[in-house]
Amino acid sequence: MSRIGRMPIAIPDGVTVTIAENNQVTVKGPKGTLERVLPSEMDIKVEGSEIIVSRPNDLKKMKSLHGLTRTLINNMVIGVTAGYEKTLEVNGVGYRASKSGNKLTLNLGYSHPVEMIDPEGLEAVVDGNKIIVKGIDKEKVGQYAAEIRDKRRPEPYKGKGIKYADEVIRRKVGKTGKK
Repeated sequence: MSRIGRMPIAIPDGVTVTIAENNQVTVKGPKGTLERVLPSEMDIKVEGSEIIVSRPNDLKKMKSLHGLTRTLINNMVIGVTAGYEKTLEVNGVGYRASKSGNKLTLNLGYSHPVEMIDPEGLEAVVDGNKIIVKGIDKEKVGQYAAEIRDKRRPEPYKGKGIKYADEVIRRKVGKTGKK
């Protein structure tokens, strides 16, 4: 039995979970509403203040979907209560990030500034050399943070570029001069 899939999901106060036909789960909370269609094979039930996910049989596909379904619902519940955020750091001489309205402007050593518009439901906050991406959908927060990072990935020699705050860059030794 799936250890993660078996665990019940506690529904906090102020959160309502509705399950429509075709396993369309809607989670409403203080920060907003999230909706998602989950695999129809899984059996999702709301029992009191808990959500229980069960699978029909022990086929390999069902086992893998069991844990996934439970985790996706749990991420939705956490998203509408606490929300998600990812922190990126801009390192390098002359590398800057600035924000005006919903437009994020990055100066990353290119001949032109890179401009990105915040997707709907997400917000990027610039704090010095840090960019904090906030939102209620874990998938969208991670995707937008990855897109920002892709504009200039950190390089291994000087560590210049945009990196996640918790990311460790494996540094390489540069070339040595001839004697």
